[in-house]
Amino acid sequence: MKNVPQVIFASRFKASEIGLKAFEKVSRFVKPTTRMIQIFGCAATKARLEIEENQLIELLEGGELQVDMNLETGYVILELGGNRVLGLGFIVDGRVRSQLPRKEIREIMIRGPS
Repeated sequence: MKNVPQVIFASRFKASEIGLKAFEKVSRFVKPTTRMIQIFGCAATKARLEIEENQLIELLEGGELQVDMNLETGYVILELGGNRVLGLGFIVDGRVRSQLPRKEIREIMIRGPS
């Protein structure tokens, strides 16, 4: 692979940072990134909400879900069918709003998890 034109071209670039962005500050909250939650969310033991496909569609269309969970205002991990971590929702007063990237979630629903 040493003499492949694409490798030769790419070797001129200097990497300044490598890694996975894990968190960002959003208002007074620290928000985990969608990618981090999709990779490591299955290990979480709190703030998880299993949703069904019709609830996911409701969220993706801009709606909210009323949930009976004893959670403070903040982020909650959304999982589809108990085995697909999709990303995050934001819960306020027992109502969850989507923080999911719509295009990516639609692709997952069509082709399944990679």
